[in-house]
Amino acid sequence: MILLIIAGGLALFSLVRVISGANDLTSVGQVRGALQLAVPIGLAGLGGLWAERAGVVNIGLEGMMILGTWFGAWAGFQWGPWTGVLVGIAGGALGGLLHAIITVTFNVNHIVSGVAINILALGVTAYLSNFTFAEAPGGSSKQSPRIDQITAITVPGLSDWLADLQAKHWFFVSDLAGVLGGLVTDLSLLTVVALLLIPGSWWVLWRTGFGLRLRSCGENPVAAESLGVNVYKYKYIAVVISGGLAGLGGAFLAIVSTGLYQEGQTGGRGYIGLAAMIFGNWMPGGMALGAGLFGFTDSLKLRGGADNVLAVLLLIAFVIWLGVLWQLYRTKARAALAAVGLTTVLMVVYALNQVSQRAKKPSDWLYGSWLGESYVATSLAVVAGLLAAAVLAVLLGERAWKPVIAVVTAAAVLVCYVVIDKIPSQFVDAAPYVTTLLVLAVSAQRLRMPKADGMPYKKGQGK
Repeated sequence: MILLIIAGGLALFSLVRVISGANDLTSVGQVRGALQLAVPIGLAGLGGLWAERAGVVNIGLEGMMILGTWFGAWAGFQWGPWTGVLVGIAGGALGGLLHAIITVTFNVNHIVSGVAINILALGVTAYLSNFTFAEAPGGSSKQSPRIDQITAITVPGLSDWLADLQAKHWFFVSDLAGVLGGLVTDLSLLTVVALLLIPGSWWVLWRTGFGLRLRSCGENPVAAESLGVNVYKYKYIAVVISGGLAGLGGAFLAIVSTGLYQEGQTGGRGYIGLAAMIFGNWMPGGMALGAGLFGFTDSLKLRGGADNVLAVLLLIAFVIWLGVLWQLYRTKARAALAAVGLTTVLMVVYALNQVSQRAKKPSDWLYGSWLGESYVATSLAVVAGLLAAAVLAVLLGERAWKPVIAVVTAAAVLVCYVVIDKIPSQFVDAAPYVTTLLVLAVSAQRLRMPKADGMPYKKGQGK
């Protein structure tokens, strides 16, 4: 089932790429860039997952990432990149230990503690840079010297073959080649380690006795203590590991992504990692999917820029429409399903029309004789969408507002795609943050956090 969903998503991406002409959307470079940008977010999200599964809200992920970037760079340029990775993990874990002391031992509000750590990390790293990096050759008070790169691996033969296949721009086949090529081309060993941490965390937390006891602290610490679980110990372990993972994400930014420390280089990725964890419903697999989504939107501005972001508008329209169709199919609203299905057919006709014109092979049966120019097909699709919304409102009554809003939104997004020739660069830069807000707004109603997440707990309550 999961493989079918992945294949369907890739086919949808391929369709959007063919229609929009944004061939970099699934290229080897795009996938490689998205993966590199997703890893720090995913590590921060994984750190948040460990802490919150033990019942401690970790808003301080951003500060722990900052500590990871600084300590990783400080050790990395002196003793090598792998030493920098280990020291970066230690720096983040130090922030996690401080958060655990404040929240677990002294029972301070978790949000207040996290915000304080974020502020403290900014001040401490800026202060330390003045008499470390500023005195080093090639460094300054806001930047470290260059750090040696960690070894990157490329599968010989296979990488070139997949790149050639992707360059042919065939439907689905080239997109699959681009995704696979991004996973076997110039892949840092630290990226491999980070990817392995996701299934590793799942196995530890859901398949071991240690993980069961840790998660019980986040669900019902009083009951866990009554059964002999040392709740304080497990909370401390979870939050320190959380800080270490966030520190690893920071070290990745400094050592792999940029090759040096720069003040402010985390750019809010700790918060986005927290959003990825929430989007993934506090599960490693869902968190990884959320991190990939945010990394992908962040990488759009690096290759293709505005053209790629514009293509994503068309992708959003298709996704919304398919979501409405699926929801109506599940609720057996056949008349409404037929109405939206008609709109979908017109959207497909419009898509074929766009492909025909872009390939400079006009087909009269598509648009020349009865649809006119492309904007006519678009207008018909929008009108059909509004008619479908009206039919939904009549047929579904009080239950109609969600599918009605979805249909109208999809039509509006489609109009934006057709009307807008160029997206402002400011919006391109803001794309990952807009994505974060949209994803949280859409997914928030279907989430279930650990029951005792963020709740105050004092030792001895279970006795």
